[in-house]
Amino acid sequence: MREPDLYALVPCAGHGSRSGAALPKQYVELAGAPLVAHTLAALDAVTRLRATLVVLAPDDDRFETLLPQHSGPRRWTVRCGGATRAASVSAGLDELRHRGAARDDWVLVHDAARCLLRPAWVDRLIDACLDDPVGGLLALPVADTLKQSGDVAPRVAATVDRQGKWSAQTPQMFRLAVLADALQRAGAAVTDESSALEACGMAPRLVRGALENLKVTWPEDFDLAARLLASVSDLRPEPRPGLG
Repeated sequence: MREPDLYALVPCAGHGSRSGAALPKQYVELAGAPLVAHTLAALDAVTRLRATLVVLAPDDDRFETLLPQHSGPRRWTVRCGGATRAASVSAGLDELRHRGAARDDWVLVHDAARCLLRPAWVDRLIDACLDDPVGGLLALPVADTLKQSGDVAPRVAATVDRQGKWSAQTPQMFRLAVLADALQRAGAAVTDESSALEACGMAPRLVRGALENLKVTWPEDFDLAARLLASVSDLRPEPRPGLG
């Protein structure tokens, strides 16, 4: 019986408008390399992944210049990104099929902006989900007290019970055909892959992630990510001058 392959898929077609950066946030320099270079270096170190596919915007003119190292039999790119994350992931799944991926192969979708990813966390997710009928995602139990704002922000309207609540992270690991069908049914409004499967009545497995697996979103996140990257040297890509 054929063992399913595992692929990583990195939607990298957004512009990161909340980041305040002058260019798409995935290309902002952190610790001597573009943000997404750190992300891809971590995925590249996961030996069980057959390949990593980066889904770019059709008009992206930066990627190959800033990341010339992302080429070869395990490092793929395609310019078919859409206006939403769901559209980019769906297009990426089509490309994986075109490149020979099977319906029952696993796809690990990871945010380009989670540049502090470590291979050990990915391996933890794979180990937990390989025999799972649905798949799952890295996530963290919510530790903070949660507040709900009212119609007039920033006033508190209520305190939300945090019991049983988790903060979703990535990668999120699901079978190719199952994920493609769930995204098609759910539409463009879903903000992660798990929610698409949930809308189809499935219950993805929660696999404990790490606090450091943050998503660079706001302007202040860049400085925090840079300081954390500076403390980790084993998987950082080689610095290149003039990244801007």
